[in-house]
Amino acid sequence: MGDVMGHEGMAATVVRYLRSVGAAATAPAEPVEALPRPDLRAVRDDERLPVDPAEFRGVLGHFATGVTVITARDETGPTGFACQSFASLSLDPPLVVFMVGRTSTTWPRIARAGTFCVNVLGAEQGPLCRAFAVSGADKFAGVGFDAAPVTGSPRLDGVPAWVDCRIRTVHTGGDHLIVVGRVEALGGTAEGEPLLFHRGRFGRFTA
Repeated sequence: MGDVMGHEGMAATVVRYLRSVGAAATAPAEPVEALPRPDLRAVRDDERLPVDPAEFRGVLGHFATGVTVITARDETGPTGFACQSFASLSLDPPLVVFMVGRTSTTWPRIARAGTFCVNVLGAEQGPLCRAFAVSGADKFAGVGFDAAPVTGSPRLDGVPAWVDCRIRTVHTGGDHLIVVGRVEALGGTAEGEPLLFHRGRFGRFTA
């Protein structure tokens, strides 16, 4: 509970900070380097730890996470993907981070846009998460959204919170990329429960 209150306090402080510096007056986003889609073998065989991939996933699955949809708009239209690996990173400057697989076909489009919106999903939005987790489908079919206020990235209807960002840096992390974004605007509601993911299943928060 203390962590939850800490994040709420941080969010409130970030809002005050953004208002004080006039975040809406920032420069247009620049595309970032998408990086080539590599072979998943990010390390040599003799560097690998003796960890079975299924065991790795099973153990790490005990760590419950929230669920987001990362969206962007490039020259061909809106794009996005479901993402659990999202977190706040820094208060001053206001930064967030998400991780994306290096073989993702969505990531190069987000990189070309140079911006993204983090849509934090609510407890009843499991079907929306599943829609954005499917590769190759029209993920926005039947999905309502408007433009986030600074970058214009898709802000999905009905989400309890959203964070509008410009890509600041991208780091490699094995078979994933670590994307750091600077927060330009954000908002949320005081009501509603988050969608949680734990050991392969969706759930909801109970105090």
